[in-house]
Amino acid sequence: MEDVKALCRIIAKDFELEEDSSAQAIREKMVYAFSWLLDNDISKMMNILYRADVNEEKLKSLLIGRSQLPSAEIIADEYINRLRQKVETWKKYST
Repeated sequence: MEDVKALCRIIAKDFELEEDSSAQAIREKMVYAFSWLLDNDISKMMNILYRADVNEEKLKSLLIGRSQLPSAEIIADEYINRLRQKVETWKKYST
């Protein structure tokens, strides 16, 4: 649960998100947000992904390899996965 709260705090820097959101609610919000960004503001989306340090080559590969899924879902999942990695790293080195 603490990891989800930490994830919410990180995401809240770029998106409006309740700190007590569930993992499923976070994913739904991110899919919606990235869908909107894909349609309306690609440069802002790229900036967000860059700041989160999402691996561009891996993301391209996922978008090509999983073309049956909506792009917003793939991007949101990779964004969330990267932020989860950051939370794990912070936990590891903060003790």
